[in-house]
Amino acid sequence: MLHYFILYKPFEVLSQFSREGEKRTLKDCCDLPVDVYPVGRLDYDSEGLLFLTNDKAMNAALLHPSRAHTRTYLVQVEGAITDTALHALETGVDIMLNGVAYRTRPAKATLVKEEPALPARFPPIRFRKNVPTSWIALTLTEGKNRQVRRMTAKVGFPTLRLVRYRIGQLSADGWTSGELRSYTKKEIQALLFTQP
Repeated sequence: MLHYFILYKPFEVLSQFSREGEKRTLKDCCDLPVDVYPVGRLDYDSEGLLFLTNDKAMNAALLHPSRAHTRTYLVQVEGAITDTALHALETGVDIMLNGVAYRTRPAKATLVKEEPALPARFPPIRFRKNVPTSWIALTLTEGKNRQVRRMTAKVGFPTLRLVRYRIGQLSADGWTSGELRSYTKKEIQALLFTQP
């Protein structure tokens, strides 16, 4: 039987079921069939929507570079982000991947003027009265290792909090941290394979 799930992955949970020391894994936050695996990944220190399935054909279709499906991240960065930095994020920046320079694809980067309504993060971001922060929405069509963090650092605004907020048409509005939802194949195709 084929299964399709979306999890709002909490902060400090590995996107895998196997143990790595004392770190929490997907096994600690949800009960899933043994043959279900994440499609792509979210880093241990990132949160948000994570697709899990045992449909190998859908997995391959979604991850194929020609698909270029969109993922939108809400990113809290250190500092008052500038239009120059947002423009650089949109046009592409040079980051290092495994010791090799890589130019990111064009993206969409916008300032989020009000703090987004997201599930609380535990532990929360450390508040520093003298250091401003900004929220941005960054929409990518690729997913390199720690790409968002590398991109914001490159333009001078390190990432403090990173949430995968949208995949295709599916957004994290109204979700709680650790929440797991099940979908039919038809529902997941409409949500993930249709661009917003």
